[in-house]
Amino acid sequence: MHNGTLWLDQDGNPIQAHGGMIAKFKDRYYWYGEHKGADNCLHQTRVDVIGIACYSSTDLHTWKYEGLALSADEQADNYLHPSCVCERPKVIYNELNDEYLLWFHADDAQYYYAGVGVARSKHPQGPFHDVRFMQPNRLDSRDMTLFKDQNGKAVLIHSSNYNKTMVLAELNDAYDDVTGFYTSALIDQEREAPILFKKADTYYMITSGCTGWHPNAALYAKSNHLYSGWKLIDNPCSGKNYRKTFNAQASYVFESDGQYILMLDHWQPNDLQHSGYSFLPITFTEDGIEVIWQDQF
Repeated sequence: MHNGTLWLDQDGNPIQAHGGMIAKFKDRYYWYGEHKGADNCLHQTRVDVIGIACYSSTDLHTWKYEGLALSADEQADNYLHPSCVCERPKVIYNELNDEYLLWFHADDAQYYYAGVGVARSKHPQGPFHDVRFMQPNRLDSRDMTLFKDQNGKAVLIHSSNYNKTMVLAELNDAYDDVTGFYTSALIDQEREAPILFKKADTYYMITSGCTGWHPNAALYAKSNHLYSGWKLIDNPCSGKNYRKTFNAQASYVFESDGQYILMLDHWQPNDLQHSGYSFLPITFTEDGIEVIWQDQF
């Protein structure tokens, strides 16, 4: 697959899984993302909500479209209405209840609500149901991600305080709500698009600057403790256009055969359905992490 381009599924159709994530459940990889397969709304850098798409693969190169894991809702008072916002979907498996939980940024068209949506399914490809919306811990929540630690504890990481601060909110044992415990990180740094992963005993967080659809320099932070001690380090990118994160925005880090891979979206603001993707390996150095541009995945 050629990085920086729009990829096709096994049927030759554009993969519509933007702002998403990849997780391996049993023997298959599942790629969830925003289905932006509609034309941009008139004079706007947005498309109507279609839903959350799901693709599956055994090799990370050939992808089968599994359909919409979560679909738009025509009810006017629902944040899944086509006129609203459904972004940054993340799925986590809960062993306690043998079910999959889908979390996503839910908002109105003006981004005033700033909340999350949570849905559940017994199958990784969905369909997800019982959707409910909330502002976690009564805080505004925009770009978000999920992280599951080695001890099974899970956390919601979201930009808050109008994108000025990152919040790490503990999830309950069912992964379908917050517990009320949360801490703040990167206070007043104005970061968005958080990614959190762990290597050995070190936690890493990659974030983007707040420049809308336009690329900027990614920064990473690290800490030895999940809920405290976060310190901004540097831009992890190296290679052409590294100061603009390779003209992309990072969306997730997944692990495959011991290799950590950074997922990126190459947004095309005026034609979102044709935004491309890149998968790049992460190198762990003595001082931190490095992501080097490669033309092919």
